[in-house]
Amino acid sequence: MKASVLWGFFEFYIGLYTYTIVDAINDENVLPFRIDYIKTIKDKEKGQDKQVSAIDTEKALLEPKRITKIVTYILQHFDQKTKRNREIFDFSKLMNVQEVASSQTKNKGRVEEIKESVRMKGFNSIFAVSSIDAAKLYYTEFKRQMDNLPQAALAGQLHRLRVATIYSYGVNEAENDDFVEDENSENTNGLDKNFRDFLEMAIDDYNKIFKTNYDTSSDKFQNYYKDVSLRMKNREIDILIVVNMFLTGFDATTLNTLWVDKNLKYHGLLQAFSRTNRILNSVKTFGNIVCFRNLEEETNNAIALFGDKEAGSVVLLKNFESYYNGYDENGKHFDGYVELINKLKTLFPLGVSFGGEKAEKEFIMLYGAILRMKNILSAFDNFEGKEILSERNFQDYQSEYIDLYQKYKSKSNEKKENINDDVVFEIELVKQVEINIDYILMLVKKYQQEGNQNKEIVVTIEKAVNSSMNLRSKMELIRNFLSRINAQTEVDGDWKKFVDEQRENELAVIINEEKLKVEETHKFIDNSFRDGVLKTTGTDIDVIMPAVSRFGGGNRAEKKKRVIDRLMAYYEKYVELVSI
Repeated sequence: MKASVLWGFFEFYIGLYTYTIVDAINDENVLPFRIDYIKTIKDKEKGQDKQVSAIDTEKALLEPKRITKIVTYILQHFDQKTKRNREIFDFSKLMNVQEVASSQTKNKGRVEEIKESVRMKGFNSIFAVSSIDAAKLYYTEFKRQMDNLPQAALAGQLHRLRVATIYSYGVNEAENDDFVEDENSENTNGLDKNFRDFLEMAIDDYNKIFKTNYDTSSDKFQNYYKDVSLRMKNREIDILIVVNMFLTGFDATTLNTLWVDKNLKYHGLLQAFSRTNRILNSVKTFGNIVCFRNLEEETNNAIALFGDKEAGSVVLLKNFESYYNGYDENGKHFDGYVELINKLKTLFPLGVSFGGEKAEKEFIMLYGAILRMKNILSAFDNFEGKEILSERNFQDYQSEYIDLYQKYKSKSNEKKENINDDVVFEIELVKQVEINIDYILMLVKKYQQEGNQNKEIVVTIEKAVNSSMNLRSKMELIRNFLSRINAQTEVDGDWKKFVDEQRENELAVIINEEKLKVEETHKFIDNSFRDGVLKTTGTDIDVIMPAVSRFGGGNRAEKKKRVIDRLMAYYEKYVELVSI
């Protein structure tokens, strides 16, 4: 049963059966939630937090100092919560957003959606706020802080993000805690002039970013709404500030975080939270909720109402201590991160051979469990510095894990069996902690600065490369470049020249030895680097192949396979090292 069908409402009836949020999570149709409660107002008296927000909401909660602190927190934690500091994943991206958005107005037919597979890093988010006044204040503060980004960025504190906002009269004018209205109105005509002028300014900012031409007039605002929706699904917008819009009926698999500075409860709360829990891949294991108001009681009540009194154990992830130190549930103990790491060090000490296939598979299962646990813990603010193993030891274990992946993958290819029939590798989770080439070049510069004498840096480079799925294929390139380093080398510039020279030479060898068409092959490879994928199906490969008469003996299929294998190895070696 599709998630989009399930979540128009949180329970619906088939005969006498009620399908709840608990059922949907158990059936793996949607993800559970992980919630942070960030305290932003000091209680006057014990238990008075909600009374404060009820009595003097706008004055207390729209205080400029509070707005500033919340925006700073979001900018500082955005990468962590949305996993933007992680590795890329493949995603089918809509390439003609503006054309599709503008085709949805009256008297215009739909246009074909053009999608391409691209490589994407991390997820995006929605920021739900209490009123249009709040949306204005937050949008302005994001702009102010990001305008001051250059100095802050040098200190590693802030990140420049694409922030947009949208609101309209029909669905945003009043706040309803119990129920978020469906988005059946995108009308700006009733907006106060001040609100509409501000929205015009925000849309103008949007137009400059995306080279569009929207405004608050009736037709263009509807197109702006559709354009925002499509770009959110494409992960082109980092934070979308809303009041009620996009909190119901909007599904985007790339959306994993909801920032909340808004009173919510019951159906409206779960509807808003559920914007984050659409399934995408193994990296996205939960919907991430960051509350700047004390909504814990409202959250528990909503989950109990639409599940049962025990539903919280299914719908919500557990706390940091449970995942870090382990927990007991239903008479069973679940190992925490500390226990898993201790097992790893005890059963599989570094430098000691595994001793057979059984031990190898036990290691694969154990290290996969550690990767899954780290993926959850990385979203907790207090995990930093508590990884136990050193970075180098993690790299050594990960190198072993990748070695085994390649070994079992090779076996499965020989037997024409699925690699996952017997063992399951968490390769998506391996990739999200990838070492990138910038880190390697930083080490190369350090090696140069120490007069090419510090062999420990060379060891560090090799261990880092071996622990990376992407960089392993580039080991020979990195070694050869390192051997050329001297006092006069300009590492960044000379690395680029070296890569360009090597890839041209290697492609020339392939073209010559396989007798491929020169111009067509260069075009094919350039397009592959541009699109982030080397297409091995369709006619693309056939176009670059030599005439049939050259094969002799009817070995065209064998020749084509060999060409694909060589070009794929070449592509994997140079992808992400070139920009076209």
